[in-house]
Amino acid sequence: MKALFMGTPDFAKVILKKMIEDGFDIAAVVTQPDREKGRGKQLSISPVKELALSYALYVMQPVRVRNPEVLDEIRRIAPDVIVVAAFGQILPKELLDIPPYGCINVHASLLPMYRGAAPIQQAIINGDKYTGITIMYMDDKIDTGDIILQESISIDDDETGGSLHDKLAVLGAELLVKALNKIKEGTATRIHQDDSKATYVKMLDKDMGRIDFTMPAVNIERLIRGLNPWPSAYTSYNGKTIKLWCAGVEKTKAKAEPGQVIELRKDAIVVMTGNDALVIKELQLEGKKRLDAGAFLRGFSIPAGTRLGE
Repeated sequence: MKALFMGTPDFAKVILKKMIEDGFDIAAVVTQPDREKGRGKQLSISPVKELALSYALYVMQPVRVRNPEVLDEIRRIAPDVIVVAAFGQILPKELLDIPPYGCINVHASLLPMYRGAAPIQQAIINGDKYTGITIMYMDDKIDTGDIILQESISIDDDETGGSLHDKLAVLGAELLVKALNKIKEGTATRIHQDDSKATYVKMLDKDMGRIDFTMPAVNIERLIRGLNPWPSAYTSYNGKTIKLWCAGVEKTKAKAEPGQVIELRKDAIVVMTGNDALVIKELQLEGKKRLDAGAFLRGFSIPAGTRLGE
């Protein structure tokens, strides 16, 4: 079975590597164009491109995959199947119709829950106890195609967006291989999604991380974990941004405004929220290193009574 792989970030890199190691015939890899990165504006290649080049695979980097010349090149390659994992562009119907075995997507949620761009982070932010991987046939809408396989995993109490991403990438690679073998053998099933149960999540952006201390502490703590490592949850103090990396939740009888520092401890900064207290254990002042709260307080003063976020 000749495959064309489409993907861009680390999540997709893990899946492509598994396909290569399992001996799939990768005729070409399609990934996003190189991007300028950092203050020096140096061109940075995607993790998928880096891996593909290390295996001397043919790499395509179209600005728009729907351009006629791109579609013609893919028709020339004539893949039996196209595998898509976090590619970053919507595929047109003309492309979906090219491979005889269809276009197969690796999606990091248990569809129809969390269709869209950031299902991993949203599962943590919402306090879900489990999530998983869906392997599905693609259609011309977003994450609505028929399901081939699904598998769930539990979400740990201290799970971050980064740790869950890594677990789901490995699971996605393993489940994809099973699905491709079923497709090749003619034993793959097609399970139609129940659209009435669908939920959608938007693309991550930095504004999502701005902490609203009127929210309950449990919701803020989930936001901190879900947006770790990117785009990260943050607040401000004296005009400077402070990223929060690790926190806990504590009952309190303190009378204070949301966002107000109610206690300074040897290893924590305790802040009032809309319900209960947020116990900040690890944070980072803009332009400085990430530190545990104790080390942070030895180098930077946040007096009790201070109100964060103003």
